[in-house]
Amino acid sequence: MNKLGFIGVGNMGRAILNGINGKLGNTAVFAYDAAPEKLKDIASLGATAADSIREIAEKCNFILLAVKPQQLDGVLSEIKAAGNNSAVIISICAGISAEYIRERTFPEAKVVPVMPNTPMMLGAGASAMSRDDKVSDEEFAFARKIIGSCGITEVVPMDKMKEVIAVNGSSPAFIYLYAKGFIDYADSVGIDRDAALRLFAQTLIGSARMMTESGMTVDELIKQVSSPGGTTLAGLDKLYEGRLTDVAQEACRACTKRAYELGEKK
Repeated sequence: MNKLGFIGVGNMGRAILNGINGKLGNTAVFAYDAAPEKLKDIASLGATAADSIREIAEKCNFILLAVKPQQLDGVLSEIKAAGNNSAVIISICAGISAEYIRERTFPEAKVVPVMPNTPMMLGAGASAMSRDDKVSDEEFAFARKIIGSCGITEVVPMDKMKEVIAVNGSSPAFIYLYAKGFIDYADSVGIDRDAALRLFAQTLIGSARMMTESGMTVDELIKQVSSPGGTTLAGLDKLYEGRLTDVAQEACRACTKRAYELGEKK
């Protein structure tokens, strides 16, 4: 029987607990948080409250880290002190590398870094995951099942976990800012903001499905909407003038640069 322990029951940790509830078969789930009030209803999520990080680290063969960066070193110190060097450590701590965790726990620690995003809280997450040779196929499949309970997962190379932050981790904020432009425009021409938000949000959902389900490339989908001499092309001309795709890539590069800077400070 697998024993899965959560260290940290904030928004993301709770989302995953909710996602896996009743879906992992023969698995005992435990949870610990430094704020005891976060554990009061933990049984309703299919988990048992633990008294300490040490308890989680000693009894579990899978440990999911969902803590804030400023808490991480203390947590890793407790994991090291427990001496359980065979546990698989699944980390959803943004920008934290497997090497960072191994340096503070065990040189041979089995680590699965995950870059989640906030839509995970609605069960609609898009999480990038990575692995190395220390993690077996069976262990990685179980880790992927855990994270996949809250959306989709994609496997990326270990050395691209910082680059992928811009693609799925930070990109919700970029999308919200883009949406704000359309909603503000609607408001400026007398269209109800809430109605505009619903229309644009559903358009995002529908457009996303077209990208993943239509079988067309992004360029083909753009062409499908763009009648010669029509309204869409008039708007697209302005987006091209503003170098929208170039600016998006510049935002991604800035995001990645900052991820490396933060990694160097740790």
